[in-house]
Amino acid sequence: MSFQKGKMYAVLGRRSGRVLHADMEEGSQTFHVIAELPVIESFDFANEIRKQTNGLALPQLVFSHWEVVDVDPFWSPRTEEEYAHFGEKADVENRARKYVNNVRRRKGLAVDEKIVEHAEKQRTLMRKK
Repeated sequence: MSFQKGKMYAVLGRRSGRVLHADMEEGSQTFHVIAELPVIESFDFANEIRKQTNGLALPQLVFSHWEVVDVDPFWSPRTEEEYAHFGEKADVENRARKYVNNVRRRKGLAVDEKIVEHAEKQRTLMRKK
């Protein structure tokens, strides 16, 4: 059972979830977890957590509250320290930008991202005999 808890925590972590409370129910082998998960991350959450825990986790999603994402989706490095730490393009994943792009894609709107940055002609590595 404990390895299933680890997989459950891994799924929550991948989806930016925060565990608020977790404990065993007395007299049974039931483990209750109360966690917060962004709504945008909740799509297909039930299927993924069931798949990862072999059907032992039974999620119940209930809306709790609104919360502002504390990251600017349009941030880019401006100071010398930021360029030194993050690089020219700041390829570090910006969670808010990822959410904005996912919603835009889902609604069929334009997304500002490059699919291929430096394309070269594909070469075959195997020699013809």
